[in-house]
Amino acid sequence: MPDINGALTGKAELTNAIGLHARPSVKLTQLAKSFQSSIELATDAAGPWVDAKSPVKVMRVKAPKGTVLHFAANGPDAETALSAILGLIEGKFGEE
Repeated sequence: MPDINGALTGKAELTNAIGLHARPSVKLTQLAKSFQSSIELATDAAGPWVDAKSPVKVMRVKAPKGTVLHFAANGPDAETALSAILGLIEGKFGEE
């Protein structure tokens, strides 16, 4: 996970059947909210970036299966937060 502009970054491919829609979006935002760090996500490394703690903004991403999500985390628990979020996605949001 490289450090870009002070933020830790990482990425994970959506491999769950429905991609990033309602239920996975809620799980992602609930997990993101459990950390102090700011966490943003995008479908492209260049952005546009959205607040991963906002259910409405995350649901608007509507990323289908196969999309690579990029994350940037900045704050005291950024490394732990990024690791947990990538683990959630790699674990197919615990749904499969």
